[in-house]
Parts: sequence; C-alpha cells; structure tokens
Amino acid sequence: MTVELWFVRAGQLVPTRRSRPATVATSRLALTELARGPTPAEAAGGLRTLVPADVEVTRITDGTAILRAPSGDPAARRLREAQVVWTLTQFPTVRRVRLDGAAPVDRADYADLLPPIVVTGPTAGERVTTPLVVTGTADVFEATVSVRVLDSAGREVATGFGTASCGSGCRGGYRVQVGWRTRQEQKGTIEVYEVSARDGSRINTTSVPVILAPGG
Repeated sequence: MTVELWFVRAGQLVPTRRSRPATVATSRLALTELARGPTPAEAAGGLRTLVPADVEVTRITDGTAILRAPSGDPAARRLREAQVVWTLTQFPTVRRVRLDGAAPVDRADYADLLPPIVVTGPTAGERVTTPLVVTGTADVFEATVSVRVLDSAGREVATGFGTASCGSGCRGGYRVQVGWRTRQEQKGTIEVYEVSARDGSRINTTSVPVILAPGG
C-alpha cells in the first residue's frame, strides 16, 4: 500500500509517499512513518518531521480519530498537529481528528500552512522517466502552473505548463507532462513555479530532487 505523509519545510506542509506492506492498521502505520521522519533524499530537500514516536490513535469513532496531541516544542504545536491531521485524513475512515479532547479539526483548519504550490508527484529521491506527469495542487495567479526539469549540472532540459482546476484565490489540482532528452541517468531537479505577473520572474517555486532516467 502507498501512504501519503506530510512533512515540514520552511514552516509549511509538504507531502511525500511511502510504499509499505498492506495492513489494516493504516493510521498506526502512517503515524509510525511520520515519526520516523524523512529519507536522506527528502532531508536533503529540506523536509523534516515534528511528530514524536509516542503519538498514536486511541480509537476512531464516526469518522473521528481520537488521540493525544503530539508532544514537543510548544512554538511548533500547530504545525506538528497539522502533520498529523493531514496525514490521517487521507484514509476514508478518518474525516476529522480530535486532539486532547478539543473540538474535532480537519484539513481545512490547517490549509493556511500549505505553500502556494504543492507537488504530490514525483517525490524526493524518486527515479523518474520521460515523459513525466507532475501533479499537485496550487493557488496561483490565473491558475497557471509552470514546470521545468534541470539536469545534474543545473541545465534546463525540459519545460511545460498547465492550468490548475481553480484560479486565483482558491486551490485546485494540476497535471503537467514534461519530457527530456538525456544520455545517461543522473541526479536532477523538478521545479514547479508560478510566473510573476509583475516582472515574469519565477516565484513560489517548489523544488523536488529526483533521479532522471535517460530519455530521448
């Protein structure tokens, strides 16, 4: 099974994925992986976790997962809770999360912690082949999302753009396909960004380190 995990980078939520043996204890698996933290490739991209190893769901009732609020630095409490809420609510059995007896919360309560552009695929360290479909969500000007692929030397080897399903002021999903020509497998970077309406520069850039398979 594939589990989506929400880590932290620069004070915002960032998703990644893990493939693990199937289990009925999906919430326990997700929280264990969340506490374990990012892979070396993810850590190199700035991802980290604020969730400790002692967090666990005590029960799930009527779509609400009940658990103690994860311990840790009080200054980072909301971001830490957001990791748990966004990770647990990927499962159809969990629509809300109740922490320490407080009112139930869901993803909407932490939506402000998302960056303007979220990349759900590919994930950091993934080996990618051409053509590649880049996916995620975005809240950008005129819903336009741009993508470029950089090789190991930082050279631009592919570009593309697409439109999110919702325009400025709301978040929508996007899918952008890009292809490249390279002779050998190498480290690379997928950059997803918004083009500034003011000066045409790249803004709100999300970078994902990957391994580029040869293409042509």
